[in-house]
Amino acid sequence: MGKDFRQIEWDARLREDWQHLLDLDIRLDLDRLYDWTSVALINREVEARVAVVARCDGIIAGLPAAEMVVTQSDRRHRWTAHCRDGDVVAAGTEIATIEGPARNLLTCERVLLNVLGHLSGIATLTRAYVKAVAGTRARVYDTRKTTPGWRRLEKYAVRCGGGRNHRTGLYDAVLIKDNHLAIGAACHGQSWTAADAVRRAKQFLKEMLPPEKRASWIIEVELDSIDRLDDVLAAEPDIVLLDNLEPKILRQAVARRDAVAPQIELEASGGITLENIGDIARSGVDRISVGALTHSAPALDIGLDWKSL
Repeated sequence: MGKDFRQIEWDARLREDWQHLLDLDIRLDLDRLYDWTSVALINREVEARVAVVARCDGIIAGLPAAEMVVTQSDRRHRWTAHCRDGDVVAAGTEIATIEGPARNLLTCERVLLNVLGHLSGIATLTRAYVKAVAGTRARVYDTRKTTPGWRRLEKYAVRCGGGRNHRTGLYDAVLIKDNHLAIGAACHGQSWTAADAVRRAKQFLKEMLPPEKRASWIIEVELDSIDRLDDVLAAEPDIVLLDNLEPKILRQAVARRDAVAPQIELEASGGITLENIGDIARSGVDRISVGALTHSAPALDIGLDWKSL
């Protein structure tokens, strides 16, 4: 594997992202007031013990975020995780247990289940895509097609499912797409090509960055046909993104790349589904980017089972 994008782990930056979202979630539920149902029905002194349970098979993601929900709701809550992010669980598995004041457990229940279900759903779908390319050289990547505000959390969930993270934002790679080329032609003349754009980007990075930083930067360029593939390979980007091409065309691209520039990786994207990803992977591409991992993953069914202390 050549250069790769920054891979997201659970760290201080991710905790900060979730804290912002958590504060908003709490505001949406309480509007700086109270959970009046729980206040009306549950005495302040009542303690409870609950199990966080997977209702179906899946991959778990988001346990550190769930713990933040519980402890922020009430510092007296005691959170005990029984698995780790990335673990495979069967229906009925107790993911974690929580003990503490019952009233505040009821108040944070929905926020807790929302984040666990959403991130675990992404991890579970990602694992299905990863399994579908097993035995090939292809690696499964996410995209920037994420829920506003949730990008790093959703990309973290992709990692929990065994996938890889594509660029996180516009700030951490050069990705030359069709609109860059179209507008570039207006600026530089109709003879402006994808290969010209790659060379321009490489020169820009050479002028802007010292060698030690420039070495880690990725330049990727998108093509929607292989007519200009030889020209682009000669410009030596790190990755060529082949958009919406059939497996037979991808196989031709792989053969040409292997012959003239084996160090350059090929990425397939566009219209990737569980039904066709295996055929695409068997074409020999190195990467397959799948927007569905984050924009179409159903939530994993997770619930709370209340137990007596």
